[in-house]
Amino acid sequence: MVGLQYDCLANPLGAVRLSFEKAVASGDGQAALQGKDWGTGQIFADFISENLSQIPIINQECSQRLRPNTLVRFRGMVQDALGSEFYIGAFKDGSVWRTNKYLDASQCHTQFDCSDYDIASSPDIRIWERRLIYCVPVPCYNSWSECSLEGETNSCIDSTSHSKEKRFREDSETVDSMVCDGDECPSAAKKMREDGHLSPTHAAGFSARSLDSGTSMLMNPRQSLLPCLVKTYDILESEVKLNDIVEFVGILSYEAESSENADEMIDEVASVHLPPGTVPRLHCISHRRLEVHDLIHSSVVMEPKSSLVRQIREDLLRHLTSILGNDGLTAHYLLLHLLSKVQARLDDVAVGKFSLNLTCFSKETMSAFGSQLSHAINSLVPLSHCMPLTVEYLNSASLAPKKDYETNRLCTGILQLANGSHLTIDETKLEAGTLNSVGVENVRLLKNLVEVQKVEYDFQFYKVEMQTDVQMLILSEGKSNIIPADVVVPFQPGLVNPMLHVISDELNAWRWYLATLRSSSHSIAPEVQKVVEDDLVSARQADRNLGTEDFSRCLTMGRLIAISFGEDSLSLEHWQMVKELERLRKERIK
Repeated sequence: MVGLQYDCLANPLGAVRLSFEKAVASGDGQAALQGKDWGTGQIFADFISENLSQIPIINQECSQRLRPNTLVRFRGMVQDALGSEFYIGAFKDGSVWRTNKYLDASQCHTQFDCSDYDIASSPDIRIWERRLIYCVPVPCYNSWSECSLEGETNSCIDSTSHSKEKRFREDSETVDSMVCDGDECPSAAKKMREDGHLSPTHAAGFSARSLDSGTSMLMNPRQSLLPCLVKTYDILESEVKLNDIVEFVGILSYEAESSENADEMIDEVASVHLPPGTVPRLHCISHRRLEVHDLIHSSVVMEPKSSLVRQIREDLLRHLTSILGNDGLTAHYLLLHLLSKVQARLDDVAVGKFSLNLTCFSKETMSAFGSQLSHAINSLVPLSHCMPLTVEYLNSASLAPKKDYETNRLCTGILQLANGSHLTIDETKLEAGTLNSVGVENVRLLKNLVEVQKVEYDFQFYKVEMQTDVQMLILSEGKSNIIPADVVVPFQPGLVNPMLHVISDELNAWRWYLATLRSSSHSIAPEVQKVVEDDLVSARQADRNLGTEDFSRCLTMGRLIAISFGEDSLSLEHWQMVKELERLRKERIK
């Protein structure tokens, strides 16, 4: 019924209004007046499931074409939680109940003085609550992954194309009749109604000034995505947390002048300091949390069959070996490192992490192999960053996020990363020098990240440890004294191979392999577990220096080797591979 009268893409507010009025008129009226979903969720869920690729994405290029009050899509990382605001969710217009849900400004000011806090007790007013979260383009987003996102849709679809212009004007007039009373029309609505459509100056174009202190320092300078202020409804805090990567679908709002509407919220988060017209506002209707595998091009669909996985593993290992100057041992450890993921946490132990320190990287070796290695990693994982570690960098970098109470904002730090990010730390440029207090703190932060996969957020009066899952690769001349990795492998290249061109299908297969298998489940059969336990006991008797960290590393390697073959359980063959890799590695260290 709604689909016949309203266009969910060009005029989603029409569907919201009609479904609300129907709910109020039915037996579910009291639930709707309390702000509970009155059927809107299902209306849009049905539409989105069939038309997701047609919903335009908010980015720099398309923002000039997007119209306010249309359905849009945004994908980003939750950088800051800005708290809640209370607003007039429903009000009585004569004998008819209206709703302000998914609108920035209350449209009841012709009947009530919205600056009067006593209106909450009025029988003709319903006060509802919504959460505000600030999202930024995902830090360390590699350009190929962004292209994968935009490739899912015609990235500059005009949601109100000429073929829909007539319907948009008709629907807009219907909505405007609800929110306007004669000349008492909000400025934003007035600007929307110039000859029945928006002029170019009133499209939702947002400038590069959007990139404020909350936006990640690690955003690709060529990245076309924008930050976004998302207003969420009917979502628990546990559903969307700090640093989650989330795809939101919702209504784009146009807030040209905040001063006119400032008194229309009962309890507005007034100190957000996000100037209207610079940061898009999105009223969330639907959302889904994304994992690393969701950032891979959707057209890459493969079944994890053992034979297919083994072939992909062999090809990828051959590629990594070539990149690393025919050093097959280092290539094996790098493959396991790229498949690693925090699987569980026991107190301060992050089970599953596998940080890797490649040593024997002099400046000359770095010059010969560093760029190829960096390029290979950037082309394989969707989120990656290289940190050049120097004394000057440590003494000046803002690694930890810090709360600014003057703006009431969380200022981002370099280590505010989404789960699944890859961080390469280049220590080859590190020379003798003196660390100041900032440098000492930054070293502690990096050490804490690699050891327990946590980052301290500085709230001035106290600090909060936030869990994370970042793959860490350290390149250094000798064993790193700053960042104690889980495993140290001396790099022993044979020769510098020319950079080989990799066809896109093969590259996509490798990306799918790494992103999919790292989340695979894993188990150990009782008979294999008994062999593993006996081997670890024997190793401990032979070398009293072995501790729980060494045993934990071997078990992690066993799991990673098993999943690298597409297997969900550790076999005796996999365990023998673990012991052989460790034997060869220790021989190099000697």
